[in-house]
Amino acid sequence: MRSIKVFLAVLFLALASIGCVTAPKKTAPLLLPKTSVTATYHKVAKGQTLWRIARLYGMDVDELARMNNIRDSSKLELGAQLIIPSERKLGMLSADNVDEDFIWPLRGKIVAAFSSTGDNAMNKGINIQPARTTQVLASRGGKVVFLNEDFLDLGKTIILEHPDGFWTVYGRNQEVYVQPGDVIARGTAIAKAGSAGRNKDVYLHFEIRKGSRSENPLFYLP
Repeated sequence: MRSIKVFLAVLFLALASIGCVTAPKKTAPLLLPKTSVTATYHKVAKGQTLWRIARLYGMDVDELARMNNIRDSSKLELGAQLIIPSERKLGMLSADNVDEDFIWPLRGKIVAAFSSTGDNAMNKGINIQPARTTQVLASRGGKVVFLNEDFLDLGKTIILEHPDGFWTVYGRNQEVYVQPGDVIARGTAIAKAGSAGRNKDVYLHFEIRKGSRSENPLFYLP
């Protein structure tokens, strides 16, 4: 319990630097880098995320993204060839043991990209403007460890803890359907997206964190 409180304290400090940015940062097209590393290649199969591929080879997702000059996983096309260091072998982590995948918490347009800046602050997640429904889903199964009705510039905010050191953050909710301590299955409706602070636009602020480190959600989402 103490470790959770310590982590949340660190997390809250990090969240304090989130900016309410409104325009996505342009990303470069996927270009395979020149490398002197002895490597093999992985052909992207249907439904694979960058995170799942990294897990299959026992790699960190950031390492895989960096090796392949990937900043936006929407550039990850079916059949694309990804560079894998030769010392990494397929099956270093069996596909059967890959942890539960993340899903989109809300379908819509990304109006602020990961690491984009605005109001002198860097976005620690992505902002998603709802397309058809404002229902917010749990991106992955976990436990509600934080709920605040007016957290910083994010308004009603939920944090879920997941079994393997990941945390997901859902901010700017109009309504919340869960309580601290609730154990939530992936895909469960947990909130309704809304607005917060001076910005009245309706969108969800969503983060994926590994420990206290912010991760690019697009590396984890299908």
